[in-house]
Amino acid sequence: MRILFAGDVVGKSGRNILFSALPKLREKLKPDAVVINGENAAHGFGLTPKMYHQFLEAGVDIVTLGNHTFDKKDIIPALESEPFLVRPLNYPENTVGQGFCIKTLANGKRLAVVQVLGHVFMRNSLNPFEILADWLHHYQRGKNYDALLVDVHAEATSEKVALGHFLDGQAGLVVGTHTHVPSADAMILAGGTGYMTDAGMCGDYYSVIGMEVKGALSRLLPNISNERLIPAEKEGTFCGVFADLDDETGLCREIFAVRVGAHLENTIIL
Repeated sequence: MRILFAGDVVGKSGRNILFSALPKLREKLKPDAVVINGENAAHGFGLTPKMYHQFLEAGVDIVTLGNHTFDKKDIIPALESEPFLVRPLNYPENTVGQGFCIKTLANGKRLAVVQVLGHVFMRNSLNPFEILADWLHHYQRGKNYDALLVDVHAEATSEKVALGHFLDGQAGLVVGTHTHVPSADAMILAGGTGYMTDAGMCGDYYSVIGMEVKGALSRLLPNISNERLIPAEKEGTFCGVFADLDDETGLCREIFAVRVGAHLENTIIL
């Protein structure tokens, strides 16, 4: 099973580079599934139902969210009705939506996608280790799904790494999101799980993690009034990760970072 995962899509720049690069990446990498994090797609904060359906029309199979899940209130009905829109699994009980999905792909294989929020420096989330352990108790590879991808939407690098080792041998791919800067540690762990601390973002990298530099600096420098954060909208870069998972074991055979676009060193020539 070949999986292409795209990091946080930020604003118009992120949407544009996703729509531009995805057809070429699909042709070159031939993924069986495309999964993206879309929680920053709507001007940097949240996702709208219209954008969600645009992603599906562009060839995306599954969209994960994160701590900005509820920034756009009109997404709530979609969280209830759309089977492949995934919010964090470790939100409090009775939160609207679902924290995972299982999709049968064109090749007949079933891909499970789970998302958890980090517990360090994040609000309103339950312990991701306990929640994932409970999920793995109720859902088994071979019985309920053929391969598992876990999106760890977290602030702390150490927590992402720890969750990678916690899931080693059980998930095919564990990939971090949220911090919007691609890490250089795509690897296969000892138990066969593909891992990358952060996939990076799809967006304008001449920015402060996707936001215009001036507004971001105003919040960090003394004696300067805070300005509204506005997504940077110059030419974007597609950042993510590709993983090839074994059909028999669900574990990772190959993994590498995917970067295509304006400001970062490209890993693939389209």
